Amino acid sequence: MSFADAKQRFSNRVADYVRYRPGYPAALLDLLRGECGLQPGSVIADVGSGTGLLAELFLRNGNRVFGIEPNPEMRAGGEEYLRAHANFTSVDGSAEATTLAGTSVNFITAGQSFHWFEPQAARREFLRILKPGGWVVIVWNDRRMEEAPLTREYEGLLERFGIDYKRVKDAYPETTIIRNFFEGSFAEHDLPNHQTLGWAGFRGRLRSSSFVPTEDHPNFAPMMAELERIFRIYQRGSCVRMEYFTRAFFGQLHSAGSGI
Repeated sequence: MSFADAKQRFSNRVADYVRYRPGYPAALLDLLRGECGLQPGSVIADVGSGTGLLAELFLRNGNRVFGIEPNPEMRAGGEEYLRAHANFTSVDGSAEATTLAGTSVNFITAGQSFHWFEPQAARREFLRILKPGGWVVIVWNDRRMEEAPLTREYEGLLERFGIDYKRVKDAYPETTIIRNFFEGSFAEHDLPNHQTLGWAGFRGRLRSSSFVPTEDHPNFAPMMAELERIFRIYQRGSCVRMEYFTRAFFGQLHSAGSGI
């Protein structure tokens, strides 16, 4: 995966991303309160903040949030989506160079974005901006496969028609990558999550993904025809239910030689 390329992949997908990507469950806040001491006064750096879906959860909790986003179109989408939140500050930066002051935040969060980071450079930057005792929280929504036939068919659709789906999928962080990033102990927890989508939402959810072909690509028409077939099979009351786990990994970073 090219990290420079990753910063531009979503430029033409902002509208669908804002409207149709799943958000994050409120239970995530309960988890972080209990395990990491999250409080309304905690300052959050949401890195790879995109259109603001994860930042919104913390803003509703009363937190001050810096949304760090390198893609200008996604950053503008987040600014519009979160315009009513006075505690939100949009920042033109990246995981590797946030531009934030040293020891300035209590939490660094990454929602659906960690796999786009250059891990070692990001780790150095996170150590720089975290306050002592600060936490890193890596979160993403993962489709439930085993007990959800709709998501299995959706996965097959992506594998068959997605432009570089396998390359993106392979870049998603495995537990060993997370462990190497933290270089020590961390915790993980899965939370249930879902979306209820009509046909327009189901179509928009697909089109929000960076590996889905654009309308001028030969894969586009057959992909949409297959998506419609899947929708007709699984719809109930003109909607389908997409099942997810919200996977949360959280821990503290320690610099070399800290003795911890």
